[in-house]
Amino acid sequence: MYQYIGILGGMSFRNWLNVVTAAIILILLWTLRDELARAWELLGSLDIWVLLLIIPLQLVSYYAGGAAIFSYLKQRGQAMDVNAWDMTRMSLELNFVNHILPTAGVSGVSYMTWRLNRLGVSPGRAALAQVVKFVALFAAFVVLLSISVIVVTLDTGINRLTILGAAGLASGLIITIMVVWYVIDNEKRLGGFSRFIARIINGFGRHVLRQKKDMLSAETVKKFFHELQEDYAVLKKDPRLLIRPFLWGIVFLITEVSLFFFTFLSLGEVVNPAAILLALGIATAVGSVMITPGGAGGYEAMMVLMLTSSGIAGATAIAGVLLARVILILITIGSGYIFYHLALRKYGNNRAPSQ
Repeated sequence: MYQYIGILGGMSFRNWLNVVTAAIILILLWTLRDELARAWELLGSLDIWVLLLIIPLQLVSYYAGGAAIFSYLKQRGQAMDVNAWDMTRMSLELNFVNHILPTAGVSGVSYMTWRLNRLGVSPGRAALAQVVKFVALFAAFVVLLSISVIVVTLDTGINRLTILGAAGLASGLIITIMVVWYVIDNEKRLGGFSRFIARIINGFGRHVLRQKKDMLSAETVKKFFHELQEDYAVLKKDPRLLIRPFLWGIVFLITEVSLFFFTFLSLGEVVNPAAILLALGIATAVGSVMITPGGAGGYEAMMVLMLTSSGIAGATAIAGVLLARVILILITIGSGYIFYHLALRKYGNNRAPSQ
C-alpha cells in the first residue's frame, strides 16, 4: 500500500494530469456506452466513396492554413520561392508538432518560427506572420460564426448552452488579441513582457526540467520582440496586408467544416454546417489546452456535446466525430511525421540564410 503511495507521490505534475485525463475519458466512455454501441451500428451504413472526399478536403485545408501565413510574408517580400506544395507540407509539419507536443499551440509556433528562419525569415517576422494568421482566422471565424448563429436559430432553434459557448469563445479570442496588441503596441510594455517571458521559461527549465543553465537569455527575447514590433508597425500602418490572410482563413474554415459535413453525409446524415462550425470552434479551443495528443478526449467530447445540443442524435454525433477524427489524425500524424523528419534532416544542422 505504502509502496503505491510512494509511487504516486513521486509522479510529476504532467503525469498526474495524464492520469486525471485518462480517468475522465474512461468515465465518459462508460457513461456513453449505450450511445457508443449505437454509433458502432451506424458505421455499417457507411458510404466509403463519400467519406473519401475528406482526403482532398484535408489537403485544401492544410494549404489554406499555410497560405494564411505565406500570403502575408510574400507581401513583405519574403519566402517568395515557397510554392503551394511547400505551404501544404509545412502546414502538415506544424499540425504534426501540435499533435505530438500538446502545449496549447506553443510547440507549433516555435517549430514554425524555426522552419521559417531556415527560409531566411527573421524570428520576429515569423512569429508575427503566425499572429497574423491567428487574427485572420479569428476575423473569419467571427464572420462565419455570426452567420451560423442566425442560421441555426432560424433552422432548428438554439439552446442556451450553444449561445453561451459561442459567446465565450468569441470573447476569449477577442481578449487574447487585445492583450497581444496591447503588449506589442508599446516598446516599454514589450520590454517588460520579454523579461517576464524569459523568467517564466527559465524558471520552468530549472524547477520542472531540472536545467542548471538558463534556457533563454533576456537579451535574446528582447531582440525577438523588437523584430516583432517593427513588423507590427508596418502592419498597423497598412492593415490591407491582412486581407489575403483573412480570405484564406475563410477558405480554411469552410474546408474544416466540410470535413465533418461529408463524414456525417457518409453515414447518411445531413448536418447543418452552421451547427458544425459552432461545435468546431468551441471544441478546438478546449482541445488546444488539453495535454493529450491533438486534444484527444476533450476535443471529441466537446464536439459531441455541442452537436447534440443543436439537436443531433447522440449516437450520430459520436459516430461522425470519432470517424472524422480518427481519419484526420492518422493523416496528420502519418504524413506529418514523414515531412517533419525530412525537414529536420534537411535543415537541422543548417543556419538560416543571411537576412
